[in-house]
Amino acid sequence: MRSLQDLARLADELDVDLHEAVLASDSEATGVMPEEIFNIIFSRLQDMRRSVEEARKNTNPCRLVRGDAGALIREYADRGGMCGGFLLRASAIAIEVASYNASMGRIVAAPTAGSCGILPGMLFSWEGSFGQDVDDSDRKLTEALIVAGAVGEVIANRATLAGAEGGCQAECGAAAAMGSAALVYLMGGDCDAVSNAVALTLKSVLGLVCDPVGGLVESPCIKRNGLLVAVGALAADMALAGVTSLIPADEVIDAMGQIGRSIPPSLRETSKGGLAVTPTAKTLLKERGKKKGQ
Repeated sequence: MRSLQDLARLADELDVDLHEAVLASDSEATGVMPEEIFNIIFSRLQDMRRSVEEARKNTNPCRLVRGDAGALIREYADRGGMCGGFLLRASAIAIEVASYNASMGRIVAAPTAGSCGILPGMLFSWEGSFGQDVDDSDRKLTEALIVAGAVGEVIANRATLAGAEGGCQAECGAAAAMGSAALVYLMGGDCDAVSNAVALTLKSVLGLVCDPVGGLVESPCIKRNGLLVAVGALAADMALAGVTSLIPADEVIDAMGQIGRSIPPSLRETSKGGLAVTPTAKTLLKERGKKKGQ
């Protein structure tokens, strides 16, 4: 699957929902029946749900950053907050899952381990805020995850999902675009709205570098998970409102790939530039090295 435009055209030709077009395309490419593909994705959704539940209870520490940011956001949300319950809940889930990954917890790498909190944050916060009256929310969320997966597949085929190849625009940026597409689908948006949400999200993170402190998937990765849910959610709302992207989604993805290849190696997961070489980062790593040597 290399084109969101072609996928939308297929949905139109078959006169089916977008997730059904994805299943039809994947079935033709793999020889696996659509029902079987659906069940596989449903299983991944249940794995994702379990990781969210485990992450909230996790007490294993990260190596550099505090692991209580998700709890702090939840407490703040209970007192009000400016962003609203949906967004703050999504951010808390995203941070908790990303922290769980950093402390060796079980997660679903969708699309990558470093961006693993974004999609569950957006999906399960939608369920808590808007899915209470849905007859079969698991089925609806599975359909949305299928749509998100199609977006991820197109990004992988046209550009990359690896921070080492394209910077964090290819990891957290792609995850936010996948989540944005899922939200538009969940809210009843059409194929054009899904594509516009993807384009709007990715346009906002083009050039985002990958500069993990100490080579660990902690800083800035964990909090970036919690922040980029906001970009994806607002892009979804803009697309649902009728806002369109001047540049089509497929071309935005191509641009992301070109920009990723232009990012210097020091800012592509090598920890040789950016935040990874700040004075504070160097001090933290030196102190950590001393503790390991004791």
